[in-house]
Amino acid sequence: MNLTHLHLDNTWTLFLDRDGVINERVVGDYVKEVDAFIFTTNALQAIQKLSALVGKTIVVTNQQGIGKGLYTHEALAQVHTHMLNHVTNAGGKIDAVFYAPHLAAENNVLRKPNIGMPLQAQAQFTKINFAKSIMVGDSLSDMQMGRNIGALCIWLGTDVIDAHWYDYAFNSLADFANSKF
Repeated sequence: MNLTHLHLDNTWTLFLDRDGVINERVVGDYVKEVDAFIFTTNALQAIQKLSALVGKTIVVTNQQGIGKGLYTHEALAQVHTHMLNHVTNAGGKIDAVFYAPHLAAENNVLRKPNIGMPLQAQAQFTKINFAKSIMVGDSLSDMQMGRNIGALCIWLGTDVIDAHWYDYAFNSLADFANSKF
């Protein structure tokens, strides 16, 4: 797909969901430890390519398994350190990881589809302009969060959702990265 009209440069921000985008989902469970974290096919190369096109690359991830007591903040930090090390070693860049440990029922402002995590990112990186942002995800809450901040929304996967929630759809992060920019 040709996306050259976006004119991506260092004024753009790429928001990435984690589970199902960067790493494989654990069906019916959570990534509770490093050994369960498996990158999606060609995700490292995709992040390397995409992060070179934009100013900031930010991971935003709901992690209600912490709220359920299934794993700790420390275990999640180890998973994220593992992820970041592999991304860096592959020549990519993730500038920050924000997560919401809250239960879905709490409807906490940090939890997607709410916009707390992008606002945290904007507070840390004050040049983030949501109108020049891309949200890449594989769940409706990812697309809703993207719409809520006015970002371009990229839907990943083969599940069917109403097309008004996204601007472009791809099978994977690697397919999106292989678009013509």
